[in-house]
Amino acid sequence: MLQIKKTAENIDEAAKELPDANLRLEDLWANHSKVVLPKPHMKDSASWRAIQKVCEGGENIDLKHFRPVKPLGSGDTGSVHLVELLNTGEYFAMKAMDKSVMLNRNKVHRATAERQILDMLDHPFLPTLYASFQTKTHICLITDYYPGGELFLLLDRQPLKVLREDAVRFYAAEVVIALEYLHCQGIIYRDLKPENILLHRDGHISLTDFDLSCLTSCRPQVFLPEEGNKKSRRKSRSSPIFFAEPMRASNSFVGTEEYIAPEIITGAGHTSAVDWWALGILLYEMLYGYTPFRGKTRQRTFANILHKDIRFPASVSVSLPARQLIYRLLHRDPANRMGSYEGSNEIKQHPFFRGINWALVRGTAPPKMDAPLFSDDVGKGMGDAAATAAADNHTDMF
Repeated sequence: MLQIKKTAENIDEAAKELPDANLRLEDLWANHSKVVLPKPHMKDSASWRAIQKVCEGGENIDLKHFRPVKPLGSGDTGSVHLVELLNTGEYFAMKAMDKSVMLNRNKVHRATAERQILDMLDHPFLPTLYASFQTKTHICLITDYYPGGELFLLLDRQPLKVLREDAVRFYAAEVVIALEYLHCQGIIYRDLKPENILLHRDGHISLTDFDLSCLTSCRPQVFLPEEGNKKSRRKSRSSPIFFAEPMRASNSFVGTEEYIAPEIITGAGHTSAVDWWALGILLYEMLYGYTPFRGKTRQRTFANILHKDIRFPASVSVSLPARQLIYRLLHRDPANRMGSYEGSNEIKQHPFFRGINWALVRGTAPPKMDAPLFSDDVGKGMGDAAATAAADNHTDMF
């Protein structure tokens, strides 16, 4: 009976990824034309005030309201641009996705889920969605611009292509908090990697790119940890544990190959434990400069993930608590992987994070780098010839 239930759930999930035959073509994009409302934590920011001023004038945010500055990146379904909200000096990132490409590659459901997830977020370590709209050929998402760029590029700029342990602890702590929030919302991120960790001007992080994420249900719980010694229970009572992890498993084969968890490769069904596996890979890459299971081919990488023992080279000085945390996060059995039993709380209590004040991480100054986050003024590139030329035709982005 249990197997029948699991099979039914898998079929139900697979069916959601198929286009609805009863929908008209324009109905597929309707969700992207909905008005985005400000969330409590960000509603008083300068960015939101500028957006709201346009809306208060009776206009809906559209492509015509933005001036392109420069391209920031591109993917298999579209591109990301740095744009300015006209005559405001406020800069945003605009993700533009090609409708025809998404239709041909059956990616419409991914774009819809990403828009839905972004509209749920209200957290300093996650992007804010300010507007979404569509043109004849594209759908567009307007989110925060992060002038610090990718954590991947910061790693690459370091002399030894690694970070000192205090910096690894800082960035990992913020990633844990971001994942904790996502899991509490029922979101399995599924694409944690240095390229998807962007840096604010002040050096703090934000996870980005949610087109591979899975939105499911979550039932937050609070429970008291079991006390082994009755005598000590009276003297020091343990604090309640908050546990909130997405409940339903997924069978989709998604992710970046060097960060994919074993259960995704085997098709055994996966839960939010895949995010904790990816955290272990991220920690290893930040400390050692490469991922632990990388092979010469995709097949070799997958074989290494499934079978190869993790190694900690003695040539790189890494503390015992850091190695122990990585080892426990990279447990191949998700049921025994750190984070699967008590969620983020289990990870936050690990000795590697000793000294982290979790409630005040947002106010903590980022550690000094051998190669700094910014080599020159952040806004230097915003007034160059390319940006000036773009201003003459502010809709010519795709």
